[in-house]
Amino acid sequence: MELLFTLFLGQPLWLWLTFLSVVIVLLVLDLGLFNAGDEEIGVAKSLKLSAFYITLGLLFAGFIWWQISAEAAGLYLTAFVVEKSLAMDNVFVIAMIFGFFAIPRKYQHRALFWGILGVILLRGLMIGFGAALVQNYHWVLYIFAAFLVFTGFKMLFAGDDHDPDIANNPLLKFLRKRLNVTDQLHGHAFTVKLPDPKTGKIKRFATPLLMALIMVEIADVIFAVDSVPAVFAITSDPYIVFTSNIFAILGLRALYFALAAILHRFAYLKYALAILLIFIGSKVFITDLLDLGKFPASVSLGVTFLILGTGVVVSLWKTRGEPAHDTLPGEPGDAHPARH
Repeated sequence: MELLFTLFLGQPLWLWLTFLSVVIVLLVLDLGLFNAGDEEIGVAKSLKLSAFYITLGLLFAGFIWWQISAEAAGLYLTAFVVEKSLAMDNVFVIAMIFGFFAIPRKYQHRALFWGILGVILLRGLMIGFGAALVQNYHWVLYIFAAFLVFTGFKMLFAGDDHDPDIANNPLLKFLRKRLNVTDQLHGHAFTVKLPDPKTGKIKRFATPLLMALIMVEIADVIFAVDSVPAVFAITSDPYIVFTSNIFAILGLRALYFALAAILHRFAYLKYALAILLIFIGSKVFITDLLDLGKFPASVSLGVTFLILGTGVVVSLWKTRGEPAHDTLPGEPGDAHPARH
């Protein structure tokens, strides 16, 4: 029993086990109850699932308030909102990946479900490594903060034409040279056994669905380079960093099927995200310069909501009247068919 109260990365082990148990239950429900089989997820169902995940994320803030402190709950909420917002660009890239490989909507959930397992593992490793760095070398926080400020200004003044060139992605080219890849989907299978066109021998081939899954995982690693330092700039508590990351990702995966069709309505949100990154990075330096000890969690949360709320309102106002897309990437009628 004493083992459960042993500190692990700053918090009792039972707190970590409780969170991981919740995540496992959610994943089991997701695959076995909410989305059994190859069912297409419509916008209405997507919004209901998203509301469910967001509600759980907010309730977890209450759990942190109860078990840790009100300040920790405020930091968690700030990190949760920041992670959810930063993941918007991730949705855009995932949509492009699915469109490139022509993955039908009924198979997209399967790829995203298995993708979240990889995300949990990869984010856990990155957060554990980051926590160890911050604990042993406090100055690493200043590197994180400077990187966020630089990234924010880069996003703020970057042009609109920055779509990733998936066809010429070096990793995709490397995988296609090293793996046997089919040109066609084989249902929801990630791999399939087929005769080799040259030798006639049966070999295992990767399907476009597996290639899409790999590219989604790589995209998350790239986005984690921004998001993980952003949360460490909010709090150095690994428990809050990890739980806010995972709850934000779980919810966004459900929201993808609604967001992908209306993402163009949030065209100006990237400027709000850029300003938010600059704010998060700058407050690390401001806190030290003014000898504040800690930046007030309530102020940080309020400024975060103000910046993002302004970005959403401006986006919806500027893009009013623009219709939502009728199809998601990978569906019939998509303007960007797959290229194999």
